[in-house]
Amino acid sequence: MDEYIDIVDGDGNPTGTFELKSIIHQKGYYHHTAHIWFYTKDGRILLSQRSAKKSICPLLWDVSVAGHVGHGESIVQAAIRETQEEIGLDILESHLYKIGVFESFQSYGQAIIDNEFYNTFICELQVPIAHLSPQEEEVEALKLVSIGAFQALIDTIGKNGNHFVPSNKAYYEMILKAIKTQIKSQ
Repeated sequence: MDEYIDIVDGDGNPTGTFELKSIIHQKGYYHHTAHIWFYTKDGRILLSQRSAKKSICPLLWDVSVAGHVGHGESIVQAAIRETQEEIGLDILESHLYKIGVFESFQSYGQAIIDNEFYNTFICELQVPIAHLSPQEEEVEALKLVSIGAFQALIDTIGKNGNHFVPSNKAYYEMILKAIKTQIKSQ
């Protein structure tokens, strides 16, 4: 779906301009996304398999929920909206714990230049996975993996047919550390 997105500068600051997502990816304009990683108290992490319909990394496993921050929308508003759209879960701002912003500047062939700032949150999953309803256009499947299994996926990125998005190893390591810290503090 083509939508209007605010353009930011190379440091993530608003420029006061916006454009359609298709143009942003064509021209390589910097923009914000919201990423939400769900975890359970018993140490499992929710992964989403990207839909076969996605133009970037179809059928690979990645962040629980992610999406572009729409024009005029706050990052938190985008996180809440994307969670509802992609997995049918209603969350509140108070459920989100922001762990940072991760720069991801990638090109996918000549058609997509994806210069994103991942505004990254972790959030406790308080319902069984069976209560989630994946959005067909975005999510092929959902699964919960243990912290150990998540670490093994990180350790084997790019090897033996690993099914994680390969460019995000440092990002996944940051996520794992934040989730471990959050679980220990509860």
